[in-house]
Amino acid sequence: MSENPDKPNINEAGKSKSNDSEQDLEDAVKGSDAALQKTVKSSSPSAQRVQRPHSSPPRFVTVEELLETAKGVTNMALAHEIVVNGDFRIKPVELPEDSLEKRVKEIVHKAFWDCLSVQLSEDPPTYDHAIKLVGEIKETLLSFLLPGHTRLRNQITEVLDLDLIKQEAENGALDISKLAEFIIGMMGTLCAPARDEEVKKLKDIKEIVPLFRAIFSVLDLMKVDMANFAITSIRPHLMQQSVDYERKKFQQLLEKQPNSLDFVTQWLEEAAEDLTNQKYKSALPAGGGAAGSGDGPTPSPVAVQNYAYLKLLRWDHLRRPFPETVLMDQARFQELQLQLEHLTVLGAVLLVTFSMAAPGISSQADFAEKLKMIVKILLTDTHLPSFHLKDALTTIGEKVCLEVSSCLALCGLAPFTTEKEAVLKGQIQAVASPDDPIRRIMDSRILIFLESYLASGHQKPLPTVPGGLGPVQKELEEVAIKFVRLVNYNKMVFSPYYDAILSKILVRS
Repeated sequence: MSENPDKPNINEAGKSKSNDSEQDLEDAVKGSDAALQKTVKSSSPSAQRVQRPHSSPPRFVTVEELLETAKGVTNMALAHEIVVNGDFRIKPVELPEDSLEKRVKEIVHKAFWDCLSVQLSEDPPTYDHAIKLVGEIKETLLSFLLPGHTRLRNQITEVLDLDLIKQEAENGALDISKLAEFIIGMMGTLCAPARDEEVKKLKDIKEIVPLFRAIFSVLDLMKVDMANFAITSIRPHLMQQSVDYERKKFQQLLEKQPNSLDFVTQWLEEAAEDLTNQKYKSALPAGGGAAGSGDGPTPSPVAVQNYAYLKLLRWDHLRRPFPETVLMDQARFQELQLQLEHLTVLGAVLLVTFSMAAPGISSQADFAEKLKMIVKILLTDTHLPSFHLKDALTTIGEKVCLEVSSCLALCGLAPFTTEKEAVLKGQIQAVASPDDPIRRIMDSRILIFLESYLASGHQKPLPTVPGGLGPVQKELEEVAIKFVRLVNYNKMVFSPYYDAILSKILVRS
């Protein structure tokens, strides 16, 4: 598309949003959450809120209060989603196939466009519907502009002057094709580069009704583009406002439901008890999970919080209610938990393979990467209920032995003996057990890395990856960044509540 000095940069145009953007955001949050829930186990008791330990007597509330609280929680979840989810995007709404809503929409739209077609085919043509559409297009184009885009605003206002268009229609002088040509040109000026091709295709449509339908379709995509860029632009500025907003909304919820911190209290109490009794050593070495715990029998509040967050990566979501303050991120913690389990198995398989193979084979980057990709693919469905890890590891063992033998032959090294193949397959199959020593070592070292990164205050560079985790370093660092981002944001919002609870817990310790 040719350059135009009046074409707004997407950084500017992206700041304009339609009036429906707030509803679009809410729909997108629901869609994003639904997609995430398909990946993780969704039958968590936290949603049912069963077996709550009542530290405070319940208070009766009115229906109006419940509705107000529900609305506040929805808005809080929306702001939280935008800030926490770096990949948050609004997507065009796609109704399910064969759904009643989609059929009704198709019938209504068909009736509208059929009516427009009938009006334009009359002699002389009637332009009532067409002029209304031009008015909607005009408002949409103007909504993409910033106050400084004076010349573009004047062009749109002048050419799409509805009063003038009506007069031309009444006098039989309206050239609807010329109006469509101007609209397409203006869309090309205002659209993001990613939409250039769609706008270009509009020029090939010669019939008026199909052209107007296509124009509205592309305009809807442009609205989404603008809203998404606006979200990206405001996210850094939204952080502190969102922290204050979420804390305020949670405080309002707490005032209506005084027992809304019961599960949080249990969670922090368990973490403090584990650190005090040194139970964390089963997963982390001394000092690994309790920065400051070596100074005395009572761990520091920061150490307790960090260890508490690590416990969320081992949470039994099917049987245990999730702490209230991290409830909005439960699906994310479940997803991280599944990713870490996948990495633990992947890392263990690669570790035993490279330990059994010839010393020079693991140093070949191409082979190591190829082997990792093969194992990752065979473990892709780990999260599915139908997935059987033991069966998958049997297949992985066969495939790994074939790849190792092939690589040894290419390198001119001694071939893999039958005995070694049997041992390697047996060690890979043993990884299916959570008690397998290699798997436990990988699991422990992954937690050490996560704890180190969390304790570092999210400073760069990332902590050194413990030995044995080199082959999965990239994947582990990606998970660590997501985990620490979630934790740090949650701390920013709820630290006053955590500090108040821990001040009582640690005094009793």
